[in-house]
Amino acid sequence: MRKLLRYIKGYEKQTILAPLFKMLEACFELFVPLVVAGIIDTGIKNADTVYIWQRCGLLVLLAAVGLACSLTAQYFSATAALGFGTALRRDLFRHIDTLSYSELDGIGTPTLVTRMTSDINQVQNGVNLTLRLLLRVPFIVLGALVMAFSISPRLTVLFLVVTAVISLIIWGIMRTTMPIYRDAQNHLDRVTLLTRENYVGARVVRAFARQPDELAAFVQTNDRLKAIQTKAGRISALMNPLTYLVVNLGIIAILVRGGQQVNTGALTQGQIIALINYMSQILINLLRMADLVISVTRALASGARVSEILDTQTTMPDPAAAELPPIENAPAVSFDGVTFGYRGAGAPSLTDVSFAAQNGETVGVIGGTGSGKTTLINLAARFYDADTGSVKLFGHDVKEYSFTQLRRLVGIVPQQAVLFTGTIRDNMQWAAPGADDDAIWRALEIAQAADFVRSKPGMLDAPVETAGRNFSGGQRQRLTIARALVPQPKILILDDSASALDFATDAALRKAIHEKTKGMTVFIVSQRAASVQRADHILVLDDGHLVGDAPHAELLKSCEVYKEICLSQLSREEVAQTL
Repeated sequence: MRKLLRYIKGYEKQTILAPLFKMLEACFELFVPLVVAGIIDTGIKNADTVYIWQRCGLLVLLAAVGLACSLTAQYFSATAALGFGTALRRDLFRHIDTLSYSELDGIGTPTLVTRMTSDINQVQNGVNLTLRLLLRVPFIVLGALVMAFSISPRLTVLFLVVTAVISLIIWGIMRTTMPIYRDAQNHLDRVTLLTRENYVGARVVRAFARQPDELAAFVQTNDRLKAIQTKAGRISALMNPLTYLVVNLGIIAILVRGGQQVNTGALTQGQIIALINYMSQILINLLRMADLVISVTRALASGARVSEILDTQTTMPDPAAAELPPIENAPAVSFDGVTFGYRGAGAPSLTDVSFAAQNGETVGVIGGTGSGKTTLINLAARFYDADTGSVKLFGHDVKEYSFTQLRRLVGIVPQQAVLFTGTIRDNMQWAAPGADDDAIWRALEIAQAADFVRSKPGMLDAPVETAGRNFSGGQRQRLTIARALVPQPKILILDDSASALDFATDAALRKAIHEKTKGMTVFIVSQRAASVQRADHILVLDDGHLVGDAPHAELLKSCEVYKEICLSQLSREEVAQTL
């Protein structure tokens, strides 16, 4: 949690003023019992109405000034807490963006969402309460003890005993509940995961009529979270009755011992009332301390979870190198003995893969499910780093490129077409913010998306709803292909990004890419033999091994795996026609 305090920078003035105004409010509050004692011992005893009204006016003044100080402190503490939360949330978001796919895979999306939202809110609330109460409560407690000592040193011993016992109760409850709250936040991750899975996969859940099973799984997880929070709540609920019991026993002791001293003339009735008021102030403020402890306990648990993400260092730092020129006659993409395995996987996804793709070539990548096709292009785009071997673009190791230059060189269309809320133009300008309409329409023409975009009201200004749900699957795929084409990258990777297209549109797309992207190296990843058979050469993957690297006709003769794929999708006559 200490590491997070640096996010209070810029709000130092509010951080200082908020506790100071709270302590000023506390000073006025400490004078109230003395004024009440004066009313009893002087005003009521002497039947002095003027004196009573004067003291009542003083009580109103003390209340008004205290309220003004309290509101000012609330404003400063809220400002500092909101600034702290905003800065922390911004930095956490920025840090998450620096993490590689390896770290993101290990942490998980639901965990990141929970820590970005719920955990930071808990920390922000903890900062707010801390600024308001951390100094005020001890000041009131110590001030009440000092004022009680000035009235009766002998009875102050009772105050010390009561304060010590209540402090032990608070400390014990804090120590018990802190790990429970941490466990509750971890279970909240699981609830977020199930909610996200059911939201994203709602159609699949309904298609297989799995609603009762998913509901049962959610209820079980939610009930577990409820049980943990209930356990913490039951322990925390002991705070009020135990502290009230101790304070009331203390008040009884004051009345008994104080009554004896009143009879002997050592104390006045007003002083006894003042002592009881000071005891009540100690109770109220220690109960506020209990609330603070609960909030800070949650904040500490959440702060540790946020710090865990901030302390996670990327395994793929941005070298931020100067612009690297292409080496003359070097291949656009080359793999040399590349082996790679995902974190926690039992076996590597790629093993000793070597190939070269020259400038302007169209390279097909084909293989069965799980053969390593997506892994191969993820390494080329440096979403992951190879365990052994090297991946080079235009003669330079991919690790030498700054991410800025690398993302300009490589345009990638992922398997899942993702569009963002806004307009079609907004989405087209993602990789090229300054792209004009001519460049956008050119990319849309190549991607076979221009016709349906022109049919939309507003055309490029047509709205795109969340996740592009107002477009069909094939339209979303064509728009994501166009988005990758707008900045005209030197390497274009299509990762099974035409799976939702009919064969005629797929063929027209491949023809347009071949004719209108001269000089661009294109990787077409597909499970359709028809989509890759006209590539300059085809990489055939089987269980992470490169078992073929040649044109279509040659592979039919030399690669049994490729031949089986073709025969499973095409008739022997169709295969013969392609030779």
